[in-house]
Amino acid sequence: MMAHNVEDVRKYAVVDPAAEAVLASPESPIVLLPRKPDAPIAPAVAEGTSTFGFMLCYAPLHHLLFAQGLDVLVMTSGNVSDEPLICRNELSLERLGEVADVFLVHDRDIYRQVDDSIVHLVGGEPVLLRRARGYVPTPMYMEQDSPQEILAAGADLKNTFCLVKRNQLILSEHIGDLEDAEVYHHYVRSIKHLAGLFEVKPRVVACDLHPGYLSTQYAKSLPDVRVIEVQHHWAHIASVLAEHGRTGPVIGIECDGTGYGTDGAIWGCECMIASLTRFERFGHLEYYSLAGGDKASKEAIRPVLSLLRQAYGEAFSLREFAWLLSRIEPQESKLRLIAEQIDKGVNTVKTSSLGRVFDAVAAMAGLGAYNHFDAQLPMALESVATPDCEDRYEYDVYISGGEPAQLSLRKILIGLVGDLKCAEAPALVSAKFHNTLAEALLAMAKLARESTRLETVALSGGVFCNRYLLNRVLMRLKWEGFEVLWNRDVPSNDGGIALGQAAIAAEILKSRS
Repeated sequence: MMAHNVEDVRKYAVVDPAAEAVLASPESPIVLLPRKPDAPIAPAVAEGTSTFGFMLCYAPLHHLLFAQGLDVLVMTSGNVSDEPLICRNELSLERLGEVADVFLVHDRDIYRQVDDSIVHLVGGEPVLLRRARGYVPTPMYMEQDSPQEILAAGADLKNTFCLVKRNQLILSEHIGDLEDAEVYHHYVRSIKHLAGLFEVKPRVVACDLHPGYLSTQYAKSLPDVRVIEVQHHWAHIASVLAEHGRTGPVIGIECDGTGYGTDGAIWGCECMIASLTRFERFGHLEYYSLAGGDKASKEAIRPVLSLLRQAYGEAFSLREFAWLLSRIEPQESKLRLIAEQIDKGVNTVKTSSLGRVFDAVAAMAGLGAYNHFDAQLPMALESVATPDCEDRYEYDVYISGGEPAQLSLRKILIGLVGDLKCAEAPALVSAKFHNTLAEALLAMAKLARESTRLETVALSGGVFCNRYLLNRVLMRLKWEGFEVLWNRDVPSNDGGIALGQAAIAAEILKSRS
């Protein structure tokens, strides 16, 4: 939403001095603010969350609009969720005609679309969730020049790319999800535009390890370049190091939805010992089998069945858990099909994804069954958590033989299901789940410290866009004497991947020059 001034924002949301400073800053981002419970805003606005996104007028035209006596505008940047920005007047009227009541158009064509930046506050400090208008293309800097100019291709979701010239790390604006053809073409055009603007001619290209990523395929299609493949979660931790001007090693804790691992599994809750030149996987969430490919990120019933089957073993049956499963997926035939897939290993992948665990817990708590947009269920779970709860579930972090340390969800899920069976409120279940994760991640970090004598922890990954969890993890790590680094100036989600790829590639080149 857009408001004319901070006083108008305060009618609808809680604005503390730190938030006011960000709202009024020259960058003028959208700031996520705690909503007031009696705010007179339509229920469909930011449904399922505890925040409103507000920005102030930042252009003369905006002030002219509000001079007509407007209070607040509910607005879109000119796109449907998960689709690219629409830059042509006639197309916007066609595609958004059923979404918007009023259109602001102009006789000047849009040359380059750039989305609004999004910020939230963690511990009173601004943290970027989307880095775009107002912040781009301001470079970040390395202590030493890179021997060669570099393009880092980024990831396929929430894509950004990064150019390296001398000691400059030039991160692009938020591009979007590359599976959309229009977004992909915008990605290719934007690389050429920014490279031309900064006069960069990359001879080295860094990309994700995933062979199916469009960004990886683009990187490998470029002629006469050296390609450096970078594991997804290593790039996340490297983005923190680059932002803070460090090279490592550190204890890296990375939590997200998906990333291709070196063993071919889908990683998503990792503890690694990482620098800008190498990493070692120290620990991870215990693998579980996830059925249905891309559907698993949308349909919460899929991780629910996988996780319950693993937690309860032979004691699990569809009949025994019908009281819980039928609320999420009423079709018995679909439940049987997914359960059979999991049991037989048909169209399943091994994963340590924490993002899918959040989906499952939100669904079991009765907060929804489907992600209509990215992280809808995890955001709903965060929004209901009781802030002053200190309770948690039992958990296990263990090391077996020479294998990496593992976090088992078995006791967590059994305790959580027990609460649901006793009709505990979703707010309490959510808080206990978040608190338990924070303790488990702390336990993993302490094991890593005992093994390596490292005292610095770097946090990254899309799960740390969750303010409740991030605040809790920060508090517990600092209490135990760790130095903690986390993403602030770049997103902790995949919007920061390109920065990490670029920093790794530059450091590898420096070490070999």
